[in-house]
Amino acid sequence: MYSIGIDVGSVAAKAVIFDGRNIIAKEIMPTGWSPKESGIALYEKLIEAANINKSDIGAIVGTGYGRIALPFIDRKVTEITCHGKGAHYLDAGVRTVIDIGGQDSKVIRLDAEGNIVDFLMNDKCAAGTGRFLQVMAHALELDVSQLSEIGRGAEPQNINSMCTVFAESEVISLMAGGASKESIAAGLLQSVCKKTYSLVSKVGVENKVFFSGGVSKNPLLKEYLSEKLGVEILSSEFSQFLGAIGAAIIGYK
Repeated sequence: MYSIGIDVGSVAAKAVIFDGRNIIAKEIMPTGWSPKESGIALYEKLIEAANINKSDIGAIVGTGYGRIALPFIDRKVTEITCHGKGAHYLDAGVRTVIDIGGQDSKVIRLDAEGNIVDFLMNDKCAAGTGRFLQVMAHALELDVSQLSEIGRGAEPQNINSMCTVFAESEVISLMAGGASKESIAAGLLQSVCKKTYSLVSKVGVENKVFFSGGVSKNPLLKEYLSEKLGVEILSSEFSQFLGAIGAAIIGYK
């Protein structure tokens, strides 16, 4: 038997199939305007990719903000719990999870079993999230994936505002004043690092730190965070699937 975990976030929907030991398939797609339609399409795509029968699925667990819209799931679990279980599965030594997604960021502290000890979530505004970086990259006429590439080695500009609207105006003003895109890109990543550090400081760092969410694909931000926190930060090809993995593991038990 298999279990499926589906994590429908504000920007991307992720899903995995778990066989009790291994993740045998994973899929990701934009959430779009309808979490329900995206979730259904993702489910069908995952089943096809894994080449299994629906009758072999023991449980489907949903998480993420869009979980309430999924009509086919057996259980709904909070993303905090699922991220904890997902991190523990990937590395049982992880005690701190930093997750930066499209619309929110969170820091989670775990015990030795992957249970939640403490957490803090910033979901009041887009400050320090993937959405913030997307807007800033657009102002620089770049793709968000280019920020790390061009920012590496540049002296970071000081970005004073973390409000997306004000920071965009600040970026435009810096460009008008002759600042390079490279230095602004580095400054933006430094500002997200500082915002994240503030969140982490309130929860505390213990043992291994795992970086998850779509923003974890930014290597320069990962380096900035590692330097700021003074610890090695782990990530993997499954970093964006942490919630879905945790949901699948919970569903299998």
